[in-house]
Amino acid sequence: MKTLFGSAALAAVMTFGALPVVAEEIRATIVAGHPAVFRWVKHASTTFIPAVNAALEGTGTTITWSEQYGGSLAKVGDELEAVEEGLAEIGLVSSLFDPAKLSVQNVTYFTPFVSADSSAVAELMDKLQAENPQMRASWEANNLEYLGGAIGIDDYLLMTKFPITSIADLEGRKIGAPGPAVNWLKGTGAVGVSGNLTTYYNELKTGVYDGVIVFASAALPGKLYEVAPFITRVGFGAQYAGGLAANKDWFDGLSPVVQQALRDAATADRIAYSADLDASVTKFLSIMESKGATVTDVDQAMRVEWAAGMDNVAKLWAEKLDAAGQPGSEVLKTYMDTMRAAGATPVRNWDQE
Repeated sequence: MKTLFGSAALAAVMTFGALPVVAEEIRATIVAGHPAVFRWVKHASTTFIPAVNAALEGTGTTITWSEQYGGSLAKVGDELEAVEEGLAEIGLVSSLFDPAKLSVQNVTYFTPFVSADSSAVAELMDKLQAENPQMRASWEANNLEYLGGAIGIDDYLLMTKFPITSIADLEGRKIGAPGPAVNWLKGTGAVGVSGNLTTYYNELKTGVYDGVIVFASAALPGKLYEVAPFITRVGFGAQYAGGLAANKDWFDGLSPVVQQALRDAATADRIAYSADLDASVTKFLSIMESKGATVTDVDQAMRVEWAAGMDNVAKLWAEKLDAAGQPGSEVLKTYMDTMRAAGATPVRNWDQE
């Protein structure tokens, strides 16, 4: 039968040319808790998806996409579970808001005052996910395949209802911060409250917060300057907040061509997103100033005072992970060594104390 089929196929090729490509349609839902007004979600739609589609042209495989953003399928912090359970095939998974399940991925949020270069941080973190087997294991333990597309976050700053001229000005103030960034307030006298971008505006407006730790590229589209017009550039540093991940069972069932298309598109997404981000930060700060905000920079002395007044949260975080059998100290050292090698001058060398 094999010989007969092979002869028939050969005859068809000789008569009609190459055999036709068998068409395959894949349906994929992509989810994000944040709305498309935020840059990393926008690029999922304008960079990642088109790049996948372009890579699959001529292969006979097409993907029909369903884009579910802004909490329509999963709220901020629930993206991992939505993808893990197969409610979505791909997600912008916020490791920042899943510290229990993606602990080692949060290394940057436990090492503030290291580098303001979001592109370098994002590239390094994508590399670590690809090369460090223990870091990959964090995703795989949750039935996820990390694709890339690191969400680099520009240098975090403070936006408050009051001016800040010294650390003492924070005494007793309620400051909203994302996930582990609450730790950055230890030693300042401020009361740190865990929050996220989707609620900051209303919580500032209603007096739940006196200020927030946030970044310029999200503060402008979120209109935070309307309710917290004092912008203080503390220099907390750029961060890694997550990336694109696929349901592993679904991903493993795809052809190698489709798998590679998804990975390559995630890389293209990171590069385009980072370039967009780098071009926007200074511009966005200027726009907020034009709308009535006041932007100030703290001096290096205040930055050193702030960092020195904190507990060494990085070391405590790493030791806790080590005790749980995860590579906390290894990831901390790798991250800090790589950033220093890239030219960063940390205000505090968290791994060397």
